[in-house]
Amino acid sequence: MSQVSERYALALFQTAKQHEVMALVEEDLREIKKAFAENPELQELIDSPNLTSENKRDIITQLFGQANVFVVNTLLLMAERKRLDEIVGLVDGYIRLANEEQGIADAKVYSVRPLSEEESISVSSVFAKKVGKQALRIENIIDPSLIGGMRIQIGNQIYDSSISSKLERLQRQLIG
Repeated sequence: MSQVSERYALALFQTAKQHEVMALVEEDLREIKKAFAENPELQELIDSPNLTSENKRDIITQLFGQANVFVVNTLLLMAERKRLDEIVGLVDGYIRLANEEQGIADAKVYSVRPLSEEESISVSSVFAKKVGKQALRIENIIDPSLIGGMRIQIGNQIYDSSISSKLERLQRQLIG
C-alpha cells in the first residue's frame, strides 16, 4: 500500500469515526472494492487519459453516488488530484484501520463444506486469541481438495489441519 492511499484511508477513517459511521463507510468501501475486482475495465476507464476530470467525477457520482457522503467526497477528491489508481489501496487501508480499532482480523477459512454458525463462532474465538484479536471476520471458502479438516489464513499466518496436508506430510515421511 502506498503512502498516498494510506493518507486517504486515515483521513476517511478519522472522519467516519468522528461522525460515528465507521461500519457504514466500511460496508460501502467493501462494495466499491468488489466492483473494481469484478470489473477490471472499470479501473482502466477511470485511469484513461482520454477522460477529463469532470468526466471522471461524473462516473464516480453515477456509480457510487448512493454510498456514504464521506466515501463519495473522498473519491471525488481523489479524482480531482488524479489519484483514482489508489482506490483499492484506500479501501484496504481503511479496513485495516477499522479492524485495528475494533480488535478484529480478517480470516479466510478453507473447508470442504460451508461452516455452520456455531463452527464459525468457535473458529473465531479460538483463533482470534492466537493472533491477539477479539474476533475474526471469517470468509469461508469451499475447497474439496482438502478432503477434510480446514485451513485457516489470518494475515500471513496459516493454520493447516486439513487431511490433504496430513497425507502429504505422511507421504514425505514414508518416502524419506
